[in-house]
Amino acid sequence: MANTAAFADINGLREIRRSPASHLARALEAGSMPGTVVLKEGAFQTMAGVRVDPRSEEGARIASVAGGLPARCGDVSGRDGVSVLWLGPSEFLVVAPEEAHDSLGGDLIGSLTAALGDAPGQVVDLSAYRTTFDLSGPRARAVLEKGCALDLHPRSFTPGTALTTEVGNIPVVLWKTGDESYRLFPRASFADFLGRWLLDAMREFASPEVP
Repeated sequence: MANTAAFADINGLREIRRSPASHLARALEAGSMPGTVVLKEGAFQTMAGVRVDPRSEEGARIASVAGGLPARCGDVSGRDGVSVLWLGPSEFLVVAPEEAHDSLGGDLIGSLTAALGDAPGQVVDLSAYRTTFDLSGPRARAVLEKGCALDLHPRSFTPGTALTTEVGNIPVVLWKTGDESYRLFPRASFADFLGRWLLDAMREFASPEVP
């Protein structure tokens, strides 16, 4: 009976949750052109901000939970669906699927907190603090280049690289997930602005008249 109640609570939570850019869903679909450039708001994800000295004992414990801590700017590590993005020498963003969240039956946040223990550092649940935009297609890089100062050429920004930058003057973590796919993590409060900015930047490429 307890398991049934817990399952009902989880489903209820999923039903009432609204993503920061859910009101743009139709606009994102209408503004996308498969095979050229596609913009979607990603599914809810478990996210944790971690501050820890990776060389310390507690850093090793957190690495064992998360699947490793990246050592250099731009690096991404992790395992079993958990990714850890480098934000600074002692600052990391842990990203995992929705079901990893403690409120949905997972234990990622709790496990990271337990691994840190009373040692200096921090584990903060950022799942509701950021949202996710997935931008993909042959024109995706050209869209980002309209408002991002990073060198996004494939020789410099390779798949598997994640960097903190700005897109359309909005602070984001930009993760290149494939040859023609990118994931952007803005603060939830910037979701509407960034979503509309990306749609506007896509407009010329989403037109069927553009070769």
